Amino acid sequence: MTSAPRTTRHRRVHAYRKPAIGLLAAGGLLAGAWYATAGAATAPDLKVTSTAVSLGAKFPYLSAGYNNTREWNRTATAVAPDGTLRVAWPAADGVHVTPLTAAGKRSGADTVVKGAKEVGGLVAHANGFALLTRVADTNKWKETAAAIVRYTGGKRTWTTKLTGTASHDTSPTLDGQLTWNGSKYGAYFVVHGAGGFADGHFGDKLSYVSAGGKKLSGGWSWGCSHNEGIALHAETSGAFTSLCFDDWRSGLFVSTGIGAPDVAPVVQREQCWAGYCGGTFPGRTGDLVKSSTGRYATAFASRGAASAKKNPDDSSGRGWTVTPKTATHQVAIAFLKNRNSGPGKAIYLTSAKTVENVNVHLAPYGKDKLLLSWESLKNAKCSAGTCTGTFTGTHLRLVDWNGRFVSADKVVSTRFTGDIAVLKDSSLAWAYAPVTPAYGTPLSGASPTTTTLRIARLTP
Repeated sequence: MTSAPRTTRHRRVHAYRKPAIGLLAAGGLLAGAWYATAGAATAPDLKVTSTAVSLGAKFPYLSAGYNNTREWNRTATAVAPDGTLRVAWPAADGVHVTPLTAAGKRSGADTVVKGAKEVGGLVAHANGFALLTRVADTNKWKETAAAIVRYTGGKRTWTTKLTGTASHDTSPTLDGQLTWNGSKYGAYFVVHGAGGFADGHFGDKLSYVSAGGKKLSGGWSWGCSHNEGIALHAETSGAFTSLCFDDWRSGLFVSTGIGAPDVAPVVQREQCWAGYCGGTFPGRTGDLVKSSTGRYATAFASRGAASAKKNPDDSSGRGWTVTPKTATHQVAIAFLKNRNSGPGKAIYLTSAKTVENVNVHLAPYGKDKLLLSWESLKNAKCSAGTCTGTFTGTHLRLVDWNGRFVSADKVVSTRFTGDIAVLKDSSLAWAYAPVTPAYGTPLSGASPTTTTLRIARLTP
């Protein structure tokens, strides 16, 4: 089944970003939401430690998102088979990949991927790494191409472009994810049509690449419309499991390609215009975590749906119109029994209508728990789907696979800005810029910079 791409309502460029995701603020419930029950009496203490790492170049840690909202430029932290870490972060001369010990201390000089424009995902190998990024390309829009770059022993061994003239697509912003199942990579990212049936439209693409850099069959060339957020989980065999926020079908879906959300399970209906829902992955969409029994969990920013119905003005019959419940985004978590079935009602962790919640992340914690993190902004003022407000902290909360709270809401000064690495001992590690967030005004001018990263660790 083939879907024609949508006309661009907001022309998407690299600066096109979206608003935030929610966290636990004061009590009260969103209408129609299931609110998790407390179970914090015997909760473990969530103690975060961190180590400072000096950088050899300036890291511009902010970018102007949709309506010039302040978005954190992505870092990606990945663990190698021997337990050491790699951290990818952007700089003016390309993407830097910093090698670290298992304890989070620098173990060598950066590898600089020259000409790389964005951190779209990172896989750490024993002998190097693979990076999903954007590189220079020749096309009608004068935009970059998506590419996987592989380094071995400190040297570039191959580069595989995933968009180009032959496929009539570009990637001016990735909002992507890169995963590895031990034999092949899966890269999921935003594309812009440059000729062919999708000329001028935005969609997404899932590509598979072998360990040696060869393009493999599977995936799709055109999927969710104006993807507002991407998540991808590598499976040991078969297709990788993916999620997308789709503005045409208006919601979060298990995505299966060009025929996708018509038949794919709906996680949540949302008003998903540019800047209105979900947000950039992984800064706002959360993550996709799989349990030992084959269930999935994802966390995301949600404004809910006061009403959701087919759009009578869409002759294709695929368009939906969603009226949100709230102007601010609340933190939600949803569970899928498997990749072929829709979830039950989303569980909301926050509900205060004057509090905006941003930067939501989800990670496995120990054997049977999940860690939710997010930032909250009080006194939120919202317009066209984006909000400003006063930062009140980074929140941490543990839930089990039934959605029950197993810890109290804990507010810490440590921040999350990208991919989280899960170590062999189940510890979580991530990198962040050591600055106090400020969301009170839109970002104007160039990004501020830092020459330090902090490597955080949370041990069950």
